[in-house]
Amino acid sequence: MTVTKKLAALRNLMQQHNLTAYIVPGTDPHASEYMAAHWTETTWLSGFNGEAGTVLVTLNEAFLWTDSRYYLQAGKELEGSTIQLMRESDIDCPSIPEWLCRNCKGTVGVNPEMWSANAYNNLKETLHEAGLELKSVDLIAPLWTNGRPAIPQTPMYEYKVEFAGESAAQKLRHIRQCMAQKKADAMIVSALDEIAWLLNIRGFDVEFNPVVISYVVLEQNHCTLFVLPQKVDAAAAEYLKREQIDIRDYQEVYQYISSIRGTILYDGARVNQALFEAISPKAKPVNAQSPILIVKSHKNAIELEGERKAMRKDAVALTRFFRWLEQDAFRTEQTEWTLMEKLHEFRAMGENFVEESFGTIAGYLGNGAIVHYAATPDNCAVVKPEGMLLLDSGGQYLDGTTDITRTVWLGGDIPQQAKLDYTYVLKGHIALADIRFPRGTRGNQLDALAKQYMWQAGITYGHGTGHGVGHFLGCHEGPQNVRTDMNPAILEPGQICSDEPGIYRTDRWGIRIENLVAVQPAERTAAATTEDDFLCWETLTLCYYDTTLIDRTLLTQHEIDWLNAYHKRLADEICPLLDKEEALWLQEKCKPIA
Repeated sequence: MTVTKKLAALRNLMQQHNLTAYIVPGTDPHASEYMAAHWTETTWLSGFNGEAGTVLVTLNEAFLWTDSRYYLQAGKELEGSTIQLMRESDIDCPSIPEWLCRNCKGTVGVNPEMWSANAYNNLKETLHEAGLELKSVDLIAPLWTNGRPAIPQTPMYEYKVEFAGESAAQKLRHIRQCMAQKKADAMIVSALDEIAWLLNIRGFDVEFNPVVISYVVLEQNHCTLFVLPQKVDAAAAEYLKREQIDIRDYQEVYQYISSIRGTILYDGARVNQALFEAISPKAKPVNAQSPILIVKSHKNAIELEGERKAMRKDAVALTRFFRWLEQDAFRTEQTEWTLMEKLHEFRAMGENFVEESFGTIAGYLGNGAIVHYAATPDNCAVVKPEGMLLLDSGGQYLDGTTDITRTVWLGGDIPQQAKLDYTYVLKGHIALADIRFPRGTRGNQLDALAKQYMWQAGITYGHGTGHGVGHFLGCHEGPQNVRTDMNPAILEPGQICSDEPGIYRTDRWGIRIENLVAVQPAERTAAATTEDDFLCWETLTLCYYDTTLIDRTLLTQHEIDWLNAYHKRLADEICPLLDKEEALWLQEKCKPIA
């Protein structure tokens, strides 16, 4: 069907259910950042292929809300569809609830599987204040019957304790203790990264994230995994049996939840509304942050050592890539896409490499100023040996997850503004990496450290300074982060964050520098006046900084010492892993600056 025919069919169903509006969000039942093609309902309905979009359909109109990353793309892909683009980043653009309250009467429908329980409840309350009702109903499944991708059926596999650091039995015991503190008899777990961590399982169901599409209901005496039977081969079945994990079909989770009595713990920010609605009236639901989210963020000693191993492998791959880029790449024509392919080739040579941790961002010249730029084979810039290149990439290794951004100058005279911008970013990057902070500090309290120098120059950036990172899991995880927004989560030992300030000049260049850093206890100083414990960051990422872009007159001696020490550590750890010519090249990049 064409988009217009799909809209007509949807409106016909809406009338059958007495709905005046229907919302199709770009989400899945597991609150995933990346999702399987089976749940790309906004794309199927509208033809829009961006990663962030929500469709609202009324009986007479249709709209797509998306952010500034996708305005041009959405404008092209919505042509002829009758769907109007709503530019949600614009000041005068109403939110979907605001638009509904101003323009609709009657009942609004949503698929409860695609809404977290918290989001559903917030929407319901907002609509109720305007005299609107909210109804749970799935209208896409009856329409999308031809060509809908199946839920992935690739077998899952055990994630060995030698990488995880703890067995599933140890983790289950710990989480049950957390449940007992809440007096919970059962807990619903729907977030795929939490399930993967808890049970030490991994899979290939979602791009860039080695997770298994499933649900878990954890009770004090039982742990039940709800998963498609095809995904449990003999090896997986033997492992789950050994760990005393029961197996049921993926779709049986609703019936199972409805049979539970007692107190049921659920995280309303991650558990979907359909699961919540399945809870029996005879049970007592308790909405609280998932204890798995907190425990998972504290990497154990094995996980941290694995991250260090992964960083060394990444360093080898990046050294070889940047050496190739400087010495050999431009003997043939290169594009942003071919650079991405070449970097993947170097990474794939590393032991235990599985896949990228997200879609590589290779932004040449002005494309680097588009924060979430994504080149494709058919839409990418030709790269020449001149100007600025921003490269944001990462790898998923069995040892751990990496995420790194480097900005390099490819050739030609460097504008003074480019040097100033790069140096402001570097100074902020070092300031955050080098700070000591007392226990109990939140990420938003540190955010200004990375921005202070560019603020003095009247410059800022809109994205977060740091996000949490999983261990052979999602490249983005909570609860910790470093950004302007208030986040009550404090920074605690074992947590990993990114450190990635940036400056972006439209149509000229983007500059971002990113390392991953881990929270560690800091040594007590001789000058300490209190008994308070302090924390610091351990820099995990290993890759050289382009010193040709630095205005050295802006660096303090302390910053120069930090940079030289980092480069010395990089050369000492990575040169032995390279051949002679590669090592000599890296040593040249790591020469101390005065």
